[in-house]
Amino acid sequence: MSFAAAIEPLRSANRLGGEKLYEWRLFSREGRPVRASNGVDIAVHASIDDEPGSLDLLLACAGTRDAGKGDAALAKWLRAIARRGTAVGGISLGAYVIANAGLLDGRRCALHWESLAAFSERFPRVRTTSDIFAIDGSRRTCSGGTAALDLMLQLITEREGRALASAVSEQFIHPRIRTTQDPQRMAVQSRLGVANEKLIAAIDLMESGTDEPRAIASIAAAVGLSPRQLERLFDRYLHVRPSHHYLKLRLDRARAMLLQTTKPVLDVAVACGFASASHFSRCYRSAFGHRPRDERAVVTADVRRRAR
Repeated sequence: MSFAAAIEPLRSANRLGGEKLYEWRLFSREGRPVRASNGVDIAVHASIDDEPGSLDLLLACAGTRDAGKGDAALAKWLRAIARRGTAVGGISLGAYVIANAGLLDGRRCALHWESLAAFSERFPRVRTTSDIFAIDGSRRTCSGGTAALDLMLQLITEREGRALASAVSEQFIHPRIRTTQDPQRMAVQSRLGVANEKLIAAIDLMESGTDEPRAIASIAAAVGLSPRQLERLFDRYLHVRPSHHYLKLRLDRARAMLLQTTKPVLDVAVACGFASASHFSRCYRSAFGHRPRDERAVVTADVRRRAR
């Protein structure tokens, strides 16, 4: 999705502008076609061993978190292009490729919300953000999916003006060009299908992700309700008790951390508001059918398999 969303706005801008405003070339590590995650083989123009020519912008596109890891030749190629003055960035998990080359140190970097924790742990010098895209000097990154469309619409706005960018946006039935401040995730009311303002406010507090979970009574008071009134709202709209919904949010967050980071299980438990490892393990097993350490073991085995 993000690969096509980065190229198609340029093609459309050429058509609507009536002239070749943009050209693009595709590179792969060895110059061979690359198979996308949907099984489609994408032909390329050149390899990293070929002279790249004059480039205004180079975007890395990748779909795995180990993309570019340990690839000294690729990192050298990227750094050489950046030294020429070419703007460099990443779409989808392409930020991993750029970060592995050391080209995002000290820069703001937008990344998909599922990968923020893992990326931040691996690249502590990079200033990650949950914005849909980020522009920091000559670095451009986006969170993936259709966010690549907004990143390229911003590029078209800068170079050709808002009118052409809006026309391109309309061509793709994209009713509003999003800015860096737009959130990645759907609003609570859309995601859960609820419209009650106080219920939405309570869920927002639960999703804030602080290490110390708030008492249900405290959340209720913060949104102007009694605990009993809050329970009735949760039962009416979500058919669950507030405490159960809150626990599920914390467990989902813990699972994402186990899958994406190397933090010890106890650290994950504390970060998600569990008082002890044993309590965390019991809750986790009840929710997912296995212990937290079993989840981590699956990830470790997968990493070793790919390394072979």
